[in-house]
Amino acid sequence: MPSVYGRDLDLNLLRVFAVVADTGSVTEAASRLYLTQPAVSAALRRLTTAVGAALFARSGRGLVLTSRGTRLRDGLRPHLQPLIDAALAPPTFDPMTSDRTIRLGLADSAELWLLPRLLRVLEREAPRMRVVVVSVQFRTVGAALAAGLDAAVTVADELPATILRTKLITGGFTCLYDPRHARLRRLTEAEYFARDHVIVSYNGDLRGIVEDLLGRTRKIRCSVSSFAHVGALIDGTAMLATVPALVASQIRATRPHLATKRLPFTLAGSYSELLWPVATDDDEPCRFARAKIVEIARARPRPET
Repeated sequence: MPSVYGRDLDLNLLRVFAVVADTGSVTEAASRLYLTQPAVSAALRRLTTAVGAALFARSGRGLVLTSRGTRLRDGLRPHLQPLIDAALAPPTFDPMTSDRTIRLGLADSAELWLLPRLLRVLEREAPRMRVVVVSVQFRTVGAALAAGLDAAVTVADELPATILRTKLITGGFTCLYDPRHARLRRLTEAEYFARDHVIVSYNGDLRGIVEDLLGRTRKIRCSVSSFAHVGALIDGTAMLATVPALVASQIRATRPHLATKRLPFTLAGSYSELLWPVATDDDEPCRFARAKIVEIARARPRPET
């Protein structure tokens, strides 16, 4: 290709050449291409210069191909129509036969409520599609989408206009605990802040959502980077964990002996959003996957806080 560019071969000239070769007339070719006759003649001159040989010869009032022109036409024909078809044909997508791999960024909380259901949907409706999951959170999702993710599900702040978004679910926070070890009849602020806590910190420090939003410090026993193992850490201890209500319901589905208590203060929840680059907005496999994610989110029962 570099040598082609070096010889100034504009590939648009080949389409002009093909129509002139078929019609044998600059006038007729100009009519079919919706161009002026001088524009068609100029295109042929540019192509002749790029090729380095005459492509047409005069024959009466029309044009005939030279031997070099004939070789170019014969070499061009098998490729030009498939290129035009590829450009103009409507996209075809069959989820049952598609083997597309979708690169999906998920917040760790979304992995709990979304990913198992999404995989079950794909097993039924798109059995050959695959999902590559990348961990994201509100600070990293913009860069991750710019780097090639097809979509992401997380809480997000300001994002560039090249990222499209739609709200999925919202929910408050709740206190998750093991009632066999932490006996809580009524959770007061004093008791809450007197207890040991497991927190999720994306910064890898001892600050969680309570510290960030309320400016109050808890007794942190353990700080982890995701919600994935909070249930296991709480299980069998007297520690508390402040988690999204949706995450708590997922944890309790596998650890039903754990319990939740309403927080003794207001802690506003945030929307989880479906985010995707504008470049994939019309991509049929991505559209299919996004539609299934929205369906799953809308079908989720509202968790108790």
